[in-house]
Amino acid sequence: MSQDLDQNYQGAFDGHLDFGNSAALIVIDMVKAYLQEGSPLYAGIENALASCGRILGAARAAGIPVFHTNVEFVKGGFNGGIFYKKVPSLKVFEKGSPLGAFPELLTPRSDEIVITKQYASAFFGTSLASSLTANGVDTLIITGVSTSGCIRATSIDAIQHGFIPMIVREAVGDRHEKVHEANLFDIQAKYGEVISEASTLTHLAGC
Repeated sequence: MSQDLDQNYQGAFDGHLDFGNSAALIVIDMVKAYLQEGSPLYAGIENALASCGRILGAARAAGIPVFHTNVEFVKGGFNGGIFYKKVPSLKVFEKGSPLGAFPELLTPRSDEIVITKQYASAFFGTSLASSLTANGVDTLIITGVSTSGCIRATSIDAIQHGFIPMIVREAVGDRHEKVHEANLFDIQAKYGEVISEASTLTHLAGC
């Protein structure tokens, strides 16, 4: 096939989404397991961490709902099912592990919801969809890690639940740039809108 990737997708997967009437922010799994060197999940995503911090500050200033997610398993991972067996490094999220803690920059406030999950999507087995619906939210600003895993899964479930997924490019990260970019490309093509930090901050300033 002689077409390049953009040409191949043109006309089939080139739609765009805009912000709706009411947005919420979700910061997905931005915990020490991905930030601390020596952790098996360390991803070198310090730039994404800084971007998350700026967006979180803007969301708080705008007064929109803020959600955080973390991952926690019982010892032995019984509540992680096959996912826990497939990914041995998930052992770092067993209850009590210091690698499951939030970094100081992103410490949730008492009025922000923390969703503890066991699987990739922030929607799967949680109250996220009902909380968004009950509060009249139609748009979900998505930040955190990892682009190929929990960001992608949450974006897909967001659109399937009827929410507009807005994924902030600078505020999501993965352990390898090629995987990161490939998944952002696919999310933009099919499941959400990949937007810049600058445009996100501009939108939040107008909320």
